[in-house]
Amino acid sequence: MNREQIYKEMEHTLGLVPSFFKMIPDSSLEAEWELFKSIELSESKIPNKYRELIGLGIAGATKCQYCALYHTEAARLFGASEEEIEEAMHYAKFTSGWSTYINGLQINFEQFKNEILRICEYVHANQPVLK
Repeated sequence: MNREQIYKEMEHTLGLVPSFFKMIPDSSLEAEWELFKSIELSESKIPNKYRELIGLGIAGATKCQYCALYHTEAARLFGASEEEIEEAMHYAKFTSGWSTYINGLQINFEQFKNEILRICEYVHANQPVLK
């Protein structure tokens, strides 16, 4: 497809051609649009709402205001509630915090790995709710 055809498809799909797509060179535009549709708009094994909540957590961790806005609105578009959005961000904060702490202390990875696997094995065997 040429740029005009891609723009026409974008307008039909999104209602407009986003300015960030207008900056992509002709040589990459079709590939980027196809990738965007595939990742952001198509169904996959992970439902769109959950993919957007994952994206929002990453956006928060990387502190990208563009991605945070995009993934928040996309999550809402795909049915995420305000409570789910807040919980996703709280979970991202929690994960980031532990990552900072454990990496900063340089905890032995093999010991950490063995403990996590033992915990999962124990919980799986002893917690009927998690089976």
